[in-house]
Amino acid sequence: MSLELQTVSIDKPEAANFILGQSHFIKTVEDLHEALVTAVPGIKFGLAFCEASGKALIRWSGTDEAMIALAIANAEALSAGHSFIIFLGEGFYPVNVLNAVKNVPEVAGVFCATANAVEVIVAESEMGRGILGVIDGIKSRGVEGEEDITWRKGFLRAIGYKL
Repeated sequence: MSLELQTVSIDKPEAANFILGQSHFIKTVEDLHEALVTAVPGIKFGLAFCEASGKALIRWSGTDEAMIALAIANAEALSAGHSFIIFLGEGFYPVNVLNAVKNVPEVAGVFCATANAVEVIVAESEMGRGILGVIDGIKSRGVEGEEDITWRKGFLRAIGYKL
C-alpha cells in the first residue's frame, strides 16, 4: 500500500477568515449552518463538506455567494473525507462562532481557525485522502519582550476584545 503526502494551500483573499475541521456525518452541513446563524444573526459565510462515502459529493451551504464559492473551491482542492471548511464574510471572525462550531455533535475536531496563509498537510492512499494537520502562518521569530507585551495589551483593548 502506498501513501503520498502533499500540501494544499488554502486559496483565499488575504484578510478572509476561515475554519477548517473534520466531522463524521452528512447532517454536518445543515447543523453547522444552523449553529452559525444562531451564534451570530446576519452572519455572512459559506461552508463546504467533503462527504466520505456514498456519492462522495461536496455538500455546501451558506448565506453569501462569494463565501460559498470560496468554500467549495477549497473543498475541491482538499478532497479529504469528512473535512469541512467555513469561510466568514468581512467583519465576521472565528472567535465569535468557534465554540458554536465545536459544539455541533458531528464535529470531531478543528484543525485551525485563522486569517493566516495556511498549508494543509494531506495524505493520500488508494482508499482516499485525509488531513494530517496544518501549517498555520509563519515560523516564530522570537519571544515577546516588555514592549511587545504592552503593545499586545493595548491592541486588544483598542479593538474592543479586552476592557
